[in-house]
Amino acid sequence: MLRLPARTSGYTVSRVTIPMRDGVELVADHYVPAGEPVGTLLLRGPYGRGFPFSLLYGALYAARGYHVLMQSVRGTFDSGGTFAPMAHEAADGADTVAWLRRQPWFTGRFATIGISYLGFTQWALLQDPPPELAAAVITAGPHDFSESAWGTGSFTVNDFLGWSYLVAHQEDPGRIRGAIRQIRARKSVIRATGELPLGAAGRKLLGARAPWWESWLDHPDDNERFWSAMRFGAALDRAEVPVLLIGGWQDLFLQQTLQQYRRLRDRGVDVALTMGPWTHTQLLFQGLRTIAQESQGWLDTHLGGRPGKPRPARVHFHVAGEGWRDAADWPPATTERALYLQPGGDLTDTPPTSSAVASVSFRYDPADPTPTIGGRLLSPDGGYRDDTALAARSDVLSFTSDVLTEDLCVIGNPVAELAHTCDNPHADVFARISEVDAKGRSRNVSDGYRRLTDTTDSVRLELDAIAHRFGAGARIRVLIAGGSHPRYARNLGTGEPTATGAQLKPSTHELHFGASRVLLPVERA
Repeated sequence: MLRLPARTSGYTVSRVTIPMRDGVELVADHYVPAGEPVGTLLLRGPYGRGFPFSLLYGALYAARGYHVLMQSVRGTFDSGGTFAPMAHEAADGADTVAWLRRQPWFTGRFATIGISYLGFTQWALLQDPPPELAAAVITAGPHDFSESAWGTGSFTVNDFLGWSYLVAHQEDPGRIRGAIRQIRARKSVIRATGELPLGAAGRKLLGARAPWWESWLDHPDDNERFWSAMRFGAALDRAEVPVLLIGGWQDLFLQQTLQQYRRLRDRGVDVALTMGPWTHTQLLFQGLRTIAQESQGWLDTHLGGRPGKPRPARVHFHVAGEGWRDAADWPPATTERALYLQPGGDLTDTPPTSSAVASVSFRYDPADPTPTIGGRLLSPDGGYRDDTALAARSDVLSFTSDVLTEDLCVIGNPVAELAHTCDNPHADVFARISEVDAKGRSRNVSDGYRRLTDTTDSVRLELDAIAHRFGAGARIRVLIAGGSHPRYARNLGTGEPTATGAQLKPSTHELHFGASRVLLPVERA
């Protein structure tokens, strides 16, 4: 099904315990190939060692000649200690490697692999890379958790309350009851994000579990010491081994994946990038074949010492409305095209005339926050969605172009430059680009969000990177709003702390025409 090289070996699986420097023992499954091994793979994560990881990482690579060590991080799935998300991964990863190099079966060189949190543990190790490390395959793995949680200035509440609930209950007994709980969890999380104060609402949902919840809300400043154990940006300056990065245009860690590529590429590191049309939850399903093939080829080439399937180019990416492409680098060369927001809701290539209406306003009410529809969510509700209803809301400004007479391919980060004022210094701005089809249905393409920290008259939002072909016959739409809830914690309008705030104050936003526009990186002819 995955079109991988044929199996070369049988394998066995044994359970091992690995001591940490503080005496805590972590549990791992060791997959042992029957034949001559070609290398060793290390995976560290909090989600257990069963399906799907046992199949997609353990069985898949052991059957092709690799030792695979799959470890449950501290405080999860029989490993000792207490789970504190991200906090122990640098030290525990280093101790695991120290144990690994003492094992008689160790092949002398190893690579790391894994998705999401299993990617974060790889960056933790790459901050001080051991000499035996030969390569890494990181799929949608953040290197900076504070950036993921607070990068816009507003807490990413949907993703990380939902994640906390998942982790808090993932080891509960009873598969059937667990499956039912997870089906109901989405509604429970949404309900909690709509209650105030947010800290107490989350605690009501989580019960006595996930003790980290309030502390995340209490530390919005990513420069604080609190986040230091969860930030591994230094790894981008120290990693030297070949790194394959895989992500999705609708993945919540999109920005960090592209930042990782750019930083490593600028330093001359052997780095490759694959970007597909996936959300975070789709990566191991819709993206499975692509990810498995490219990962196998990378590891065979850089660790196994055998010819893997060669990459045709450094960058492999999917263009919506077209298909897959290869490129020498990211982003490719583009030209800038400006589209100006117009009175009456038009979107054109030229600024409004001097006699046009000067501005338009909308009222954002935190008691009825502008809802999230689609986008880079860690939930089944994320990804590309019909957002036609969003444009019809009174708290959303909508600007739509004429019908395109020819295809327009946008590759890179669109930018929204807004001449914007607000009667409340405590306000957020959300901008989105969508595509409107011939039937008038709109679908999200790229978002940008920021919590404002001053009352300046201009806002510049860099929207999500995209590779999107707007087809002839479609129209481009720009949406402007004061929130996107529950993806981001709503701005209460009072300046109260996110965790404890309970008062609500509406805001009136005013968008001024003339300078307000979006800049599109358009493929050169």
